[in-house]
Amino acid sequence: MANRAAAFIDLSHAVEHGMTTYRGLPAPHICDFWTREQSAANYDDGSSFHIGRIDVVANTGTYVDAPFHRYADGADLADLPLESLAHLDGLVIRCPYERGLAVDVAAFDGRDVRGKAVLVATGWDRHWRTDAYFAGHPYLTAAAAEWLVANGAAFAGIDSYNIDDTATRARPVHTILLGANIPIGEHLANLAALPDSGFAFSAVPPKVRGMGTFPVRAFARLA
Repeated sequence: MANRAAAFIDLSHAVEHGMTTYRGLPAPHICDFWTREQSAANYDDGSSFHIGRIDVVANTGTYVDAPFHRYADGADLADLPLESLAHLDGLVIRCPYERGLAVDVAAFDGRDVRGKAVLVATGWDRHWRTDAYFAGHPYLTAAAAEWLVANGAAFAGIDSYNIDDTATRARPVHTILLGANIPIGEHLANLAALPDSGFAFSAVPPKVRGMGTFPVRAFARLA
């Protein structure tokens, strides 16, 4: 039986109608497909139901990137093993953005990341739904990505606009991590509420064939 005393910490942003996650991509459109009033006529016992509709691009809210996002022959969402997404031993790397935007190898020095979800907490999520969120954001360096691969990380996440530096026309971190079959989580939230370790991390997208990114409900479970 599940331990009801365990604490859960939500690490996701809510997806809301009209919000912007990534500039240049359309906002989600959330509406009714079937209203309660429409459905009530189909039942004699007073029942009514709501069926909603959402039109959304994959990179909306808090999401996970699979290798297919970067590589045409990479694993898509349906092929991602649950072992790379659910109940992972979690590790928080605290890199406040006020100290600098580039998260380099030194941030991981002495940390055992093998088989773990490595979550980079920069505090950038405090700018969510503001203009400040989209410019000058924290990111990992290519050297940091190479270090995570070499040291066996299972998942890499960050609470900012992109795990790569969007000020350049290159995406080395996506290239390196996804090339090593390490899923990426972007736009995480509330990492400040986590301990440095001692929690299980999950961020599982729907099992969609032919897509490489999708929103998730990321969360941590404290023992």
